[in-house]
Amino acid sequence: MKQALYIGIAGAIGAICRVGIGRLFKDVSDFPMSTLTVNLIGTFILCLLSAGALQRITADKQIQMAVTTGFLGSFTTFSAFSMETVSLMQDGQLMLAVLYMAVSVIGGLAIGLFGFMIGRRMVKA
Repeated sequence: MKQALYIGIAGAIGAICRVGIGRLFKDVSDFPMSTLTVNLIGTFILCLLSAGALQRITADKQIQMAVTTGFLGSFTTFSAFSMETVSLMQDGQLMLAVLYMAVSVIGGLAIGLFGFMIGRRMVKA
């Protein structure tokens, strides 16, 4: 029960942070910059922490789950990425949709690798 509460609180904080970043990019362009930003930031943080940095910060598995599943799970969003891509296609902006998919997937993999590399260095230090 305690773990579910931690995850719920961290999830609420992650959702609030996501909304805050969304407001920074409100009405900037047709490109879904806020979702791309939160997904790339979230991917970097998750990979950084998963490389061992989180275990070094805290051994408490409940806190680890709160950060990864709760905060980062609600901060990032695959469903918004999918919906925004479909919306771009339906609006006839196929090239923008393809660019969004490419930057999201390739950028996510690149930033994830970078996060793992930094996380491993942090653990070794």
